[in-house]
Amino acid sequence: MTASTKQITNMEQLLEGIWKQNPVFVMTLGMCPTLAVTVSGFNALGMGVATAFVLVCSAGLISLLRNFIPKEVRIATYIVIIATFVTLVDYIIQAVSLALYDALGAFIQLIVVNCIILGRAEAHAAKNPPLPAVLNAFGMGIGFTIGLLALGCVREILGAGKLFGVSLFGASFQPWVVMVLPPGGFFVLGGWLLLFAWWAKRKESNHG
Repeated sequence: MTASTKQITNMEQLLEGIWKQNPVFVMTLGMCPTLAVTVSGFNALGMGVATAFVLVCSAGLISLLRNFIPKEVRIATYIVIIATFVTLVDYIIQAVSLALYDALGAFIQLIVVNCIILGRAEAHAAKNPPLPAVLNAFGMGIGFTIGLLALGCVREILGAGKLFGVSLFGASFQPWVVMVLPPGGFFVLGGWLLLFAWWAKRKESNHG
């Protein structure tokens, strides 16, 4: 395999989760935290970075240990590894920002059972060397963070007239309260999915 081929392969590993297999908009995975914590851009960014950190660290370690983990206990082993990094993230967020920790609540601990992380461990990290595994996990983490931010920013702008806590429209703005309620998450997610479906259909028509 040439250096250029290897570079393209690594780039494909990285970009897979950002666009082609975006966890939120393509595979529609991790919907529980996606809809629950995205009432603001700050919360979305915090959950996205936390999930990406656990994804990358757990994928790297599982890939390194893939030849030593017995098949019979692989899922249990993956969960222990993931839980270790989730505990680390939990303490870090608590130390850095109590406001973010309170806003994310139990969803930090629920990263342990996030189907994106466990799915990457079983389907990719356990079958590939560390570099491709880490790159793929990093791409998935970026893709997940982008998905959360896409929802969180829209909901905060429409629901509070702010973005990352900064007022955008002044005191005269009337917030769309529904956007910071559970239905708002479904409305915004549906809107993004509709936009991407329209874009894909348009590209298909142009190529045809």
